[in-house]
Amino acid sequence: MSESALQKVMDHASAGLAARKAFFDTKAELVVEIARAMAVCLAGGGKVMFCGNGGSAADSQHLAAEFTNRFRMERPPLPGLALTTDTSALTAIGNDYSFDEVFSKQLLALGRPGDILVGLSTSGTSTNVIRAMREAKRNDIVTVGLTGQSGAEMASVSDFLVTVPSGDTAVIQEIHIAAGHMFCHLVDHFLFEAVAELTPYLPESRG
Repeated sequence: MSESALQKVMDHASAGLAARKAFFDTKAELVVEIARAMAVCLAGGGKVMFCGNGGSAADSQHLAAEFTNRFRMERPPLPGLALTTDTSALTAIGNDYSFDEVFSKQLLALGRPGDILVGLSTSGTSTNVIRAMREAKRNDIVTVGLTGQSGAEMASVSDFLVTVPSGDTAVIQEIHIAAGHMFCHLVDHFLFEAVAELTPYLPESRG
């Protein structure tokens, strides 16, 4: 076996493990807070939308599917929507207007106040994601930004900003999907296993 190839594997694994530990050591409470906000949204009849480019587009579709199908437990389908999947909408908007608007125009058509938009951008500077998140905030849609260590432009448009302590795109994406899986796991916890924990956060409970 090539020693250089094996070293690449071990170096990447070490970097990923270190970043993952640092992330969950410092962001676990934030992950719980976001998942609780998602559960409140869903309990009130809202939906969770996702958008991103490239690998982040794939992650958007992955996480939306975890909601509409299931994560681990058997439970009713939950409304998760990836704004990355409708090729007719994406190409029509990109052709007639701009690729920068492919998510924001869909959000304006499909989003409602109280919904949640999760924007994924490892750089934090993806113009189409930033634009969608900005429109979401203008329309009382809660924004969750998943990005790299700097936060970059995403910081100004995120109600919840999830930064990953790494500058390596692959490592950032791996932790994004780990955080996304925890959102799914905890939403199920709040909605179907420990409803009493969620009740104080529901609008009618706050008077």
